[in-house]
Amino acid sequence: MFRLSIISLSFLLAGCLSLDPHYQRPAAPVPAVWPAQGTQPAATTVLTGWQHIMTDSRLNAVVAKALTSNRDMQEAIADIEAAKALYGEQRASLFPTVDAELTQTRSRTQDAGVSGTATADGAVSSFEIDLFGRNRSLSTAAKETWLASESTAQNTRLTLIAETSTAWVTLAADNSNLKLAQDTQKSAADSLRITRLRQKEGVASGPDVSESMAVYQSARASVASYQTLVAQDINALNLLVGETVPQNLLPGTLEDLSPEAIALVPAGVSSSVLLRRPDVQEAEHNLKSANADIGAARANFFPTLSLTASAGVGSSSLSNLFSHGANVWSFAPGLTLPLFTGGSNTAQLRYAEAEKKGLIAAYEKSIQSAFKDVANALARRATLSEQLDAQQQYVAASQRSYDLARRSYETGAGDYLTVLTDQRSLWSAQADLIALQQTDFENRITLWQSLGGGVK
Repeated sequence: MFRLSIISLSFLLAGCLSLDPHYQRPAAPVPAVWPAQGTQPAATTVLTGWQHIMTDSRLNAVVAKALTSNRDMQEAIADIEAAKALYGEQRASLFPTVDAELTQTRSRTQDAGVSGTATADGAVSSFEIDLFGRNRSLSTAAKETWLASESTAQNTRLTLIAETSTAWVTLAADNSNLKLAQDTQKSAADSLRITRLRQKEGVASGPDVSESMAVYQSARASVASYQTLVAQDINALNLLVGETVPQNLLPGTLEDLSPEAIALVPAGVSSSVLLRRPDVQEAEHNLKSANADIGAARANFFPTLSLTASAGVGSSSLSNLFSHGANVWSFAPGLTLPLFTGGSNTAQLRYAEAEKKGLIAAYEKSIQSAFKDVANALARRATLSEQLDAQQQYVAASQRSYDLARRSYETGAGDYLTVLTDQRSLWSAQADLIALQQTDFENRITLWQSLGGGVK
């Protein structure tokens, strides 16, 4: 009964008071709506998870593999487990440690002969009763550090999804550039053959053949260059995924992808969704941890009460210990009052308060950076569709101009310089269109990521 009383008293006294400052989330230092929305009301729409954004079945499968096999993701998960274990270790200080001990001693004296004693007891060793919440504050700080590590892992996950999707799109774009270079090489080879025939007939000049050869060799060099880039893109994708991506999950060209292979996130989302971004949540957990550290630093100015107690039975022989043993107990509370610490406690408190001020600034900056990311993505989105349409029209016009110039030259009505100029313009326009198509997909990924990525 006495042992139960000791333990019960310890639990009742634990965490009687908290000296943590009242926590209040700092106001978000950004507008409620994005610059592109103007005065339109913003909805607090819950963003869509990645499975509904990466709608291409191949890309969806690649991202799923990356989330399982990527080594950075595995490291982040291990960090969560480590932080959780540290929290469990710190939280254990809120409870007493009870040990059971069985001892026996024997001695011989000349007068009394052989004698012995045996004891069995349970003991609470140096348990600090948390009168002013110091241990509870430290436990709270450790918990917030653990939660911050979870947000770090979630941010790693979000970044991995975005980087994997971007790498997959980059591979598709370079496949498109490779196909364009191969088509241009084939067209240039055909032009070179025709120019050489016309030279034999005395219609084309030597410079015409040289110019045609230059275009062919330039296209040939581009083919080799893009073959290298495609191989490197596959290597980069394999590294992100953490394993070799099967051939059937690799993309073809951008032209083969559906325009909705990567969906566009809902418009009109309130800037308050930024509070759900993993990096913003990580900053807030760090701020809460610093807030708890202030409480622990304040508690250092107050007395600490420690308890050492034991209760059990004792007997002159081990065989009679539990049948005829006598009750034995001890109770030794200790009170420690800090009188002089050389300014250490004051310095710790000032340090904790300064840390909190710095983390408030870091939290506010994380929101501002997040707002900038979204605003930039929306600004690019606002003009991208028009630019894509204009570039497609430009490619079509360049194709018609080249076809006309080539037919005119083959019939003897035009000069070869016009053909070469139009051919280079068409090649450049097609390459710019591929780059814009790549930018369109990457902007969709960036916008989804910068808004926080939605649900898991």
